[in-house]
Amino acid sequence: MRDMPELILAIDQGTTGSTAVVVDAHGHAKGRANVEFPQHFPKPGEVEHDANEIWSSVLQAVGMALERAGAKGTDVAAIGITNQRETTLLWDRKTGAPIHRAIVWQDRRTADRCAELRARGLEDRVRAKTGLVLDPYFSGTKIAWLLDNVPGARARANELAFGTVETFLVHKLTGGAAHVTDATNASRTLLLGLSSLQWDDEMLEMLSVPRSLLPRVVGCAEEVGRTKGVPGLPDGIPITGMAGDQQAALFGQACFDLGDVKCTYGTGAFVLMNVGNQPVASRHGLLTTVGFRLRGTDAPVYALEGSAFIAGAAVQWLRDGLGLIGSAGEIEALARSVPDSGGVVFVPALSGLGAPYWDADARGLVAGITRGTTRAHLARATIEAIAHQIADLVQAMKADASVSPTGLMRMRVDGGASANGLLLELQASYAHVRVERPKDIETTARGAAMLAALGAGLVSDLERLRGWSAPDLAVEPTLDAAAVESARAAWHVGVARTRSSIGA
Repeated sequence: MRDMPELILAIDQGTTGSTAVVVDAHGHAKGRANVEFPQHFPKPGEVEHDANEIWSSVLQAVGMALERAGAKGTDVAAIGITNQRETTLLWDRKTGAPIHRAIVWQDRRTADRCAELRARGLEDRVRAKTGLVLDPYFSGTKIAWLLDNVPGARARANELAFGTVETFLVHKLTGGAAHVTDATNASRTLLLGLSSLQWDDEMLEMLSVPRSLLPRVVGCAEEVGRTKGVPGLPDGIPITGMAGDQQAALFGQACFDLGDVKCTYGTGAFVLMNVGNQPVASRHGLLTTVGFRLRGTDAPVYALEGSAFIAGAAVQWLRDGLGLIGSAGEIEALARSVPDSGGVVFVPALSGLGAPYWDADARGLVAGITRGTTRAHLARATIEAIAHQIADLVQAMKADASVSPTGLMRMRVDGGASANGLLLELQASYAHVRVERPKDIETTARGAAMLAALGAGLVSDLERLRGWSAPDLAVEPTLDAAAVESARAAWHVGVARTRSSIGA
């Protein structure tokens, strides 16, 4: 018999660093490590990553996490992967060498190409096919840019392989044997038919992407390959879990039921709602995406997704831009020192407005300042602004999905700002939801581990996984309806002023 329980290695490959977490068969993290890697900015609006630097950071994080868990590679029963979505790589199929740095999801170099396609009246067709909008955020136009701008790339496309980050990591982990992507990451490329979950010929032609580049689409919880030649790991460990980071958080928060919602508060904030086995077309500025598909033969679970561009970044702006606080952790106590924002409304459109407004030209606004306004009022208005943005997204989701829960809708939260108790109190009231927070708020890696456990047969069904994500804190609405209505009305006036002030 083994001296240790079977362990799961979760790899969370993010935008600024790679995290590895060693998890036991009960979902408890035994060791964790994060390794940052360089960001490359060739020109304004362009963001790139070196694929070899990503891989090096993953290997370092895995080794450190195993050491901190007191484990060896031979103790790992399965591997799960979650990743920054939409970041695009092309590499040589024979050598595995990337032909260019990865183009990161934040990169805007294909904005003109997206504008051309919109000008041709293709936006509605793209949304109907893929659930997405024509935006350089997604992978499809990035692939075409690489083919057209790396000398000789399009001519030798049959020799190349495309992948988002999870595809590249599986390639490296399997010694080049597997070329796969999971359904969630595939649904973020602009190339996947949302209903068919197959690469779509019309989208491939529209974006000038050869089918020969594309990986095989697989489920999120099935074996897709085994390790071979990986430093620090033995050959033969199955890779049994994959999902994009926001979908991994949805799964990691056990949002398995229709109408379940999760919100990840980071630099921005991402909200996803489980809408069941049929895609729901948004009429309120949201995206439709694959939430998870456990195996390639299973019915998919779809999600509505909305993002606020600025969440935690608004707190960073108070700290770094205005010098009103010394650290992000100070904001809650400062905001609680006043009973309300004193009429101050802050719309943090510091990088435009995301869903449901999609106004890239909007700029931030602070309104309602008087001689009595203090930094405490600005701090409270900032926390309120984060909660208002998420409330807008939840409201849009409820309308799109026609969800009418018998009780309070449950919204699971994670990410750094979920530690802010005032934010959770305001969020519950503004969105009229029951906010639940797990003890471990690192839910993306947990989601990858849960998918890997299921795919490897270490856990038999979804019910067994609910205990991995049990809530540690629950917050219900406390503000009366009149106060919420007043606050929400003031917020929407502020949003309207933000947009009209620049002629949007």
